Amino acid sequence: MMIKVSIVLPTYNRVERLKSVLQALENQSYPLEKFEVLVVSDGSTDGTDNYLANLASPLNLLPINQANQGPAAARNTGVTQASGEFVLFIDDDVVPIPNFIDEHMNFHQGNSTQIVIGPMITPDNYIMSPWVNYEQTMLMKQYQAMVNGEWSPTARQFYTGNASLMRKHIIEAGGFDPAFRRAEDLELAYRLNDKGLQFVFNPQAVGFHFAERSFESWSRIAYTYGRNDVIFTTKKGQQWLLPQVFREFATRHLFIQILTWILLDRTQLSEPLIAKLKSNVESAYGRNNNRLAIMLCSSIYNLKYYQGVSDEFGGRKVFFRALRQVVKSN
Repeated sequence: MMIKVSIVLPTYNRVERLKSVLQALENQSYPLEKFEVLVVSDGSTDGTDNYLANLASPLNLLPINQANQGPAAARNTGVTQASGEFVLFIDDDVVPIPNFIDEHMNFHQGNSTQIVIGPMITPDNYIMSPWVNYEQTMLMKQYQAMVNGEWSPTARQFYTGNASLMRKHIIEAGGFDPAFRRAEDLELAYRLNDKGLQFVFNPQAVGFHFAERSFESWSRIAYTYGRNDVIFTTKKGQQWLLPQVFREFATRHLFIQILTWILLDRTQLSEPLIAKLKSNVESAYGRNNNRLAIMLCSSIYNLKYYQGVSDEFGGRKVFFRALRQVVKSN
């Protein structure tokens, strides 16, 4: 029987979590002979390569080892070596439910231009850091809004922890841009959108997200996303994106707007304050005051994000001039 679906799974130094993901793929309701699993170890040093080389599994498993180049390059490697008509992306900390592949493939029947997005759900009783809890809370709000029909899924919801599409569309779009080590999935999604592909959300295609992230990594991601949104606008042809960023800024909580206005280009002031806010986040989270912890995390994340936008866009004056122009035009 021909391979229909290629699971592309990049991994880096998460061998214990990877074991759970592969075990869950072994237990899929979708026929084992109709899918393959390409695990791309992106320079792992924790025994991942040895584990994969000696793994006895019923899966059509293709382990691939490469020097560390980032998730975009790892996914490109997987896509290039895949043989399936469809590619289903999953991350090494996302454990799929038994009918995960079935749910993706059911949505592809009769429509070759759909990109299927599935939710990355927080596992029950999983202990998270407060900033990861913030991430998951924001994700769940997006999922619920799409389920409720408040808005339709777009390229901005294309997270390669749980998404599928025809392999030919990835290749025709040129694959992931390895210059980006963050938001590389969104950058590809914008190009796919420009080609007329449709994004759909299947809330039943569930993967449980066992996310782990340090505070430093989390805040650095926010800053990088800000810089990348400017790059996507100015160098990648997404002229709509930065005006949308400024329109969204105008809707942010007044505290976030004031914090950004004061600290946008003042790193020596903002970093001690962020450290203090982090301490307050941990304190609130420890007291089970989740609402306060979420609010404080939102303040930190948005400040770092807008600092990234400002630094890439040309500084404080340029940032607020563009903001005024967008607000005035609306």
